[in-house]
Amino acid sequence: MISSLRGRVTHADDDGVVVEVGGVGLAVAVTPAVGRSAHIGAELMLHTTLIVREDALSLFGFDTREELRVFTQLLGVTGVGPKSALGVLSSLTVGQIADAVAAEDDAPFRRVSGIGPKTAKLIVVQLTGKLDHVVSSGAPGVGSAVAPGVAAQVVAALVGLGWPERTATPVVEEVLADVSEADRASVPALLRLALAQLGPRRKEAVGG
Repeated sequence: MISSLRGRVTHADDDGVVVEVGGVGLAVAVTPAVGRSAHIGAELMLHTTLIVREDALSLFGFDTREELRVFTQLLGVTGVGPKSALGVLSSLTVGQIADAVAAEDDAPFRRVSGIGPKTAKLIVVQLTGKLDHVVSSGAPGVGSAVAPGVAAQVVAALVGLGWPERTATPVVEEVLADVSEADRASVPALLRLALAQLGPRRKEAVGG
């Protein structure tokens, strides 16, 4: 089982990435957030699971082990396959999924492409009690706010990498204004996007 991989990105789009590991390019299905934040030539680390079918071997990769764990739990729901499970995690953060299940609200799942009303209800029913490890999104409504502390964590990470706080803070705010709700709750995704924005400003950061 391939549980994680780290390597150089040779291809990236909304549907997946190709990561070169030891001279071998591995195609990995990812969420659009990961695909958009991956950069050709940059190193990428993903938590992965290998789905084995009679006619194919498919790798699915995620920013965090928690996302991978929720993906695996979604696969245990009747009628949910790998593509549908990835679709749920492309539309909702793990916190939003946990909130919806706890509230017995299947509406967020019905809005996911490929998830019908019956399957949406089954997700709520069959995941009840299985997402206690997931931290709530903290939002008054599912998917309505940035997870608490996410922006601060990204700014702190950038400062730790050498950028002044006065440079990092406005960049993080710019990134937050342009990303999806799912991206806004992911520290790794936001950090990669902020680093991409900061690339042209490296001289400013170094010069103080």
